[in-house]
Amino acid sequence: MASEQMAENAGRTEDGGESAPPPARPLDAIDQDILRMLQADGRASIRSVAERVHVSRANAYARINRLVEDGVIRGFGARVDHERAGHGTSAYITLTIVQNSWRTVREQLRRLPGASHIALVGGDFDVLLLVHTPDNRALREVVFTRIQAIPEVLSTRTLLVFEEEDLEPQG
Repeated sequence: MASEQMAENAGRTEDGGESAPPPARPLDAIDQDILRMLQADGRASIRSVAERVHVSRANAYARINRLVEDGVIRGFGARVDHERAGHGTSAYITLTIVQNSWRTVREQLRRLPGASHIALVGGDFDVLLLVHTPDNRALREVVFTRIQAIPEVLSTRTLLVFEEEDLEPQG
């Protein structure tokens, strides 16, 4: 789909670097409906989106492309059951880092095997990281060998996930 390629290239300069996305335009009720639909089923056809939100296929296509170009839609993907995919151990790891080292730490965390979500947060710690690993031994390797070896990481705390569920978009 052309919009998938557009989503991949959104926010990139010609030399492959990152650029700031254009300012987002206001979203109307139809845009919001399209977003809910695509969050529930990223494989929905243009025809089904158009029928569901009561616009022409050309209008639906143009709206989806605009949402991609504006950076509202960052991409299309699959929701994965991590346990069934061989990553039965999940944990949230909190990190306290050296002041002003967020960008450096973020780049290193992005490369971790199983890293799923990274957030800079306020509170008792600086970074919240979600990882999915095959087992506790692999989790231990990620925390003790990989994360704690990052010089800007001052401390970590690991919160083992016993059960998780991705919430479906509310329609």
